[in-house]
Amino acid sequence: MSTSEKAKLNLSKKQTEYIRDAEPFLWINPSYGSEATTFADVGLIFDADARLRRFSPVLISLFPELKETNGLIESTLDEVSLLRGELLLGELPHGEVALEKLNQAGGRLFIKSDHNLPVAGSIKARGGIHEVLHFAESLALKVGIIESTNSDYHAFLSEPAKSVFAQYTIAVGSTGNLGLSIGIIGAALGFNAVVHMSSDAKKWKKDRLRKRGVQVVEHTADYGAAVEAGRVQSEADPYSYFVDDERSSHLFMGYAVAALRLKEQLENAEISVDKDHPLFVYLPAGVGGAPGGITFGLKSVFGDHVHCFFAEPVQAPCMLLGMAGQPNSAPTPVYDFGLSIDTDADGLAVGTASQWVCDVTRHMVSGVYTQRDAVLYRDLEKLKRLQGIEVEPSAAISCSGLQMLNTNSGQTYLKHHGLLEKMGNSTHIAWLTGGAFVPAEEYEKYLQAVSFK
Repeated sequence: MSTSEKAKLNLSKKQTEYIRDAEPFLWINPSYGSEATTFADVGLIFDADARLRRFSPVLISLFPELKETNGLIESTLDEVSLLRGELLLGELPHGEVALEKLNQAGGRLFIKSDHNLPVAGSIKARGGIHEVLHFAESLALKVGIIESTNSDYHAFLSEPAKSVFAQYTIAVGSTGNLGLSIGIIGAALGFNAVVHMSSDAKKWKKDRLRKRGVQVVEHTADYGAAVEAGRVQSEADPYSYFVDDERSSHLFMGYAVAALRLKEQLENAEISVDKDHPLFVYLPAGVGGAPGGITFGLKSVFGDHVHCFFAEPVQAPCMLLGMAGQPNSAPTPVYDFGLSIDTDADGLAVGTASQWVCDVTRHMVSGVYTQRDAVLYRDLEKLKRLQGIEVEPSAAISCSGLQMLNTNSGQTYLKHHGLLEKMGNSTHIAWLTGGAFVPAEEYEKYLQAVSFK
């Protein structure tokens, strides 16, 4: 990487060394809040929410497990006090010093249980399913399966609908979880579903897709190559629709719907979010679509009172490099820093961020932190031991947010924004992004890896 290229990144010499040496750190986004953010597209979030609700009877018919939620694809918000205590205290002995540290940190810790989202078992469920439903709805209106969005949506389950959908292919490139989301809903509606899987995708995810009748195309290259291959193949077929994780507004707004649901959950729990009660959210980040969409939604709902941090493996800090770059410029690949995306957090194993997401959310993201796989495994074990929660390594990275906020960089951020004295009234959410579908034997390997990392 040339000196001129490095100069384009908002990184200090020390931060550059951290990235190159694969050392964890918290990068505070210098562009955060530097421009007044207008949410001209906020209405699209409500449109996406309305679309998901219109399809609720169809989804219940296809996936009976959704009956309990009236067809909504949603997860719970759960407080995890035991996890909070252990994350903050670490190896300190119990006593006055430890208790004082715990009290000074303040606030409450919750998890957003997207690892348990029905149908797809990951954060990708909302966005991925929304995009496929958007395409199905547009096609149904075009060919007359329904006359309007006020029609009876059971028509999507009819034989005429299935005969139309069978003529079309829905394709996507994925490290795993988005492929599960797109493949499962696409096949269930009757489309031909094709998922291009990158080299780091887990075998069990490929097997699960194939059992659903989804065609899996395996690639020996990384995520970016899988996406590009899927895009090229799809563009050559007029009856193929490509779900573009790098630049899709339909995915993005589907993810953003989570903010509307979270607002309702916080209100039901009588948790305030305002200038005296700040909200901190820690989001695992791959190419950027899911965390970017959720951040867009959260900033639309809570404005300056919510602070969103992305989390990435030390070997794949693509969103950090994307955010540290210049607006409207191609994001820097992690390979330019000698990194190899060698991480067990397969959902986050991405070499280059989405430029579109970086540009949309550049002034909304408070910062990005990186973490070692060893810490992901330790936090995965803590979630299981203390809270009975089973997740993938990529989801566990969100648990590092509290600790990163207590670093010098985190404390500087809090002081700069006048938040230090408000931390006693703060709420923190670690967003758990995947894990429900992990086979038992695979999860046992995760637990066994804790002592070896």
